[in-house]
Amino acid sequence: MTKNQLIETTIAFVKQELHDAEGGHDWFHTQRVYNNAKLISKSEDVDLTVVSLAALLHDIADSKFHNGDETIGPRKASEFLLKQNVDSIIIEHVTNIIEHMSFKNSFDLNTSFTSKEMEVVQDADRLDAIGAIGIARCFNYGGFKNRALYHPDIAPNLNMTKEEYKSAKAPTINHFYEKLLMLKDQMNTKTGKRIAASRHKYMEGFLDQFYAEWNGEK
Repeated sequence: MTKNQLIETTIAFVKQELHDAEGGHDWFHTQRVYNNAKLISKSEDVDLTVVSLAALLHDIADSKFHNGDETIGPRKASEFLLKQNVDSIIIEHVTNIIEHMSFKNSFDLNTSFTSKEMEVVQDADRLDAIGAIGIARCFNYGGFKNRALYHPDIAPNLNMTKEEYKSAKAPTINHFYEKLLMLKDQMNTKTGKRIAASRHKYMEGFLDQFYAEWNGEK
């Protein structure tokens, strides 16, 4: 199987697996992350096959939709790649990226794995969590979980543990402060940082408008 055939087979697999996924974590999210990863890779010295496979498979079984089980995604990705006779070194690299790239793992100070490929895919995924699409995804998931838009008496928790983050049920606006507005300063690559700066500014403008409308000022 050629590299192009492997990518096409992976795309077909992911589309099938995510055909009824929540709108913020569906195939189109994966497609955007894949496209972001390819863009960022143009300026980075990385293995594009590893980047592509990790980007395509990164949300194949997001733990938040599997009772918090963080092992399902890497396992499904590994099983799929084994069936495609992918080299074991590539499989190990891809599954390590999937296992360690999530924002929630930033709470683990002892996370040991990193690579340039992971930095690219991590930036690509985080870019889709900010800006206009990031805002849309945030509220889509909040609606999916039946969360309040905003509650002025419920302050964001800026000192959460990983378990508190995973089990949080706070209003959607709080998520901006608990994650989205942090991502700009956590980007790894030059391209990621450049794009994130613009999207971060857009989110700040959105929040200003949101509070003005909430308070009847505009």
